[in-house]
Amino acid sequence: MRKQDGNERAMAMQARLAALVMAGAMLAWMGLQWLGGRLEWDARYVFLFDFAALAAFIWALVVTWRIWRQRRNN
Repeated sequence: MRKQDGNERAMAMQARLAALVMAGAMLAWMGLQWLGGRLEWDARYVFLFDFAALAAFIWALVVTWRIWRQRRNN
């Protein structure tokens, strides 16, 4: 296996991980918002879930940006 093939495979795995994090964060956020409404949780807990989802999306954005830069430089 060539080094370039290994790099492509690593970037593909990173892209899949970023996609899974985005999808998982969205599903978890929606589920926790629904559950918080049903159980009448305090607003500070709901904001905590919002910030956790934002952190996951920012992480995925940074990973995606790094993949884009690596592919552009190759």
